[in-house]
Amino acid sequence: MPELPEVEVVRAGLEPAVVGARIAGVSVFDERALTRHTGGAASFEELLTGATIGVAARRGKFLWLPLVDDPRVHGRAIVGHLGMSGQLLLRPAGAPRERHERVRLEITHPVHGELAVVFADQRTFGSLAVDHLVATPDTAAGGWGTDAPFVPSQVAHIARDPLDAAFSDARFSRAVRAKRSAVKRVLLDQTVISGVGNIYADEALWAARIHPETPAFGVPARAVTRLLAEIRAVLLKALAEGGTSFDAQYVNVNGQAGYFAHSLNAYGREGQPCPRCGRPIVRAAFMNRSSHYCPRCQQVPPPRAIAAPS
Repeated sequence: MPELPEVEVVRAGLEPAVVGARIAGVSVFDERALTRHTGGAASFEELLTGATIGVAARRGKFLWLPLVDDPRVHGRAIVGHLGMSGQLLLRPAGAPRERHERVRLEITHPVHGELAVVFADQRTFGSLAVDHLVATPDTAAGGWGTDAPFVPSQVAHIARDPLDAAFSDARFSRAVRAKRSAVKRVLLDQTVISGVGNIYADEALWAARIHPETPAFGVPARAVTRLLAEIRAVLLKALAEGGTSFDAQYVNVNGQAGYFAHSLNAYGREGQPCPRCGRPIVRAAFMNRSSHYCPRCQQVPPPRAIAAPS
């Protein structure tokens, strides 16, 4: 599943092409792409046609495009989630349909002219919707790419991501150390910290020398601080390298793959030597997925060293 770096690469790629653009036409080829939208394809097409896109924003793995200059959609936005294999692609107006194309927006930009925004999704777990915007409880900007203190209602339960200026390190530390579940499970909880998935959780835990099955409450406060620093470092590095692409499903708006896969230290490297100590990386089952870690560098603390939360 695309994680924060991959989704941010898409948002940044869309931004110059869609901000200020008017939606001239909408085509829904597969209503499964609108599972989060209330009203079906006809409603989706009617609401968007003629509206103008204000900004391109993101929180965690969610994208949204607030709609402006049309009273019919005041206070609403297009909200998107890429799911397992979703892609948002920029194409010339009138370009042939993409394989697995589900939705197409024909837009007219004041600088770039006529373009098409294509939502393609092989596995159909991704979605687009028109959703109402709600105020952020902390009154800070909703996410990257926007100064407005609003998020789509479908995103309101999602925590801020660690690259967000309004992210609270202290709140994150308290939340982690109050949990009895494995620390990796906490990192994947999008209500605690958003944008981190299986790949970057494994990479950050490897960098911080923390075993993924360590009970979260047993991670010392200093180690939580170190872990958060490593999460930010790996996300920023992956972002600079265009994200992680293992196959053609993970691409930017121009269809190009990221190359952070070449920089991975743990994820997907089962049996290969740990870059730090040389011990083979281990893969273990975890929540219907896999965890990758170094058994020497990342050891679970003995039970007597872990103090349960009061």
